[in-house]
Amino acid sequence: MSRLADAKRRWGRWRDGLRERPTYDLTYRIVVGVVGLAVLGLGILAIPYPGPGWAIVFLGLGILATEFEWAHRLLRFTKERYDRVMEWFSAQGLWVKVLGVVLTSAVVVATLWLFGALSFVAGLFGLEWPWLKSPLGLGS
Repeated sequence: MSRLADAKRRWGRWRDGLRERPTYDLTYRIVVGVVGLAVLGLGILAIPYPGPGWAIVFLGLGILATEFEWAHRLLRFTKERYDRVMEWFSAQGLWVKVLGVVLTSAVVVATLWLFGALSFVAGLFGLEWPWLKSPLGLGS
């Protein structure tokens, strides 16, 4: 038997033991819910930025899906939609792909501006341009 199968079996026995104790089971489910929602939230915030935003979303949903059926259904639904959109996007012409990059870049720059990151970085280089300052007053 493989190590993975053995580890899964041991985990299953441990989890079954928790289910027999309602207080421990509830505590475990709350911890899984809090951790899963935190990871999911970080993933949603990271989606427009270069990097693994969608992977973090799927990880957060995967964590939640270990304990919650609604999260399992949402994970399946989200993955199906994501795969369809990526398949559609990859089949498009160059102008649609360029437009996607431009719109994504605009979202990134706008959020960096709103959160004061542009002003902060400009300040590191001695540039104090007023139009870089966040309208929210952050990063000053």
